[in-house]
Amino acid sequence: MKKNLIVFVFLIFVVSIQAQQNIQLQFHHKVGDKNLQLFTETYSNAFNESFIVNRFKYYISYITIMDDKGKQFIVKHKYFLIDEADSNSKKISINTSLKNIAAIEFTIGVDSLHNVSGVQTGTLDPMHGMFWTWKSGYVFAKLEGQSDSSHAQGKYFGYHIGGFRTNENALRKIRLSIINYQLSIVNIKVDILKWFNAVYPIKINQTAFCHQPGALALQLADNYSNMFSIQP
Repeated sequence: MKKNLIVFVFLIFVVSIQAQQNIQLQFHHKVGDKNLQLFTETYSNAFNESFIVNRFKYYISYITIMDDKGKQFIVKHKYFLIDEADSNSKKISINTSLKNIAAIEFTIGVDSLHNVSGVQTGTLDPMHGMFWTWKSGYVFAKLEGQSDSSHAQGKYFGYHIGGFRTNENALRKIRLSIINYQLSIVNIKVDILKWFNAVYPIKINQTAFCHQPGALALQLADNYSNMFSIQP
């Protein structure tokens, strides 16, 4: 009897392992159709303003995977810092029992609770350069570089977007539909050009930097929430 029970438990374990599948999200940073190259490549936005990118990174959280029947698998309490300077950060592996993946959702930014939870470790460690102060909280997304259109010292432009308080909430939820249900690797295109021209026109010549929560940060968040798409 005991032996049969052990065999039964083992079979359940094997079946549960087999039922799991690994979904890998791969983020591909682009400037239009060009691959992003830090420090070296010159690009142009919709307003014919040339620019070079030195830093590009952002937080994603609350990843949710949905199948074709509407069932959900949520990756809870995990924050991922996607950084162009760190190729490993642009790949996220998720084990789920769901099949026929039809959509992926995630949030850009860090929720209000973790903005006021004191010093944290891992990807939320302030050493990553994505934290302002205990009052302002985390930088959700950062884009920095140089542009001849900038009037700032050193031709600098930089957008540090965050804000979690009422009327300053820059959190944005992204939903991406997947046509090929059998995908195990989901390639996500991330187009930096959307920062400048998606919902609002943001010209470097007029607005070279944003380093605090507020109306401009909300506009930029609305813009870059459009930068994600499924890449065939």
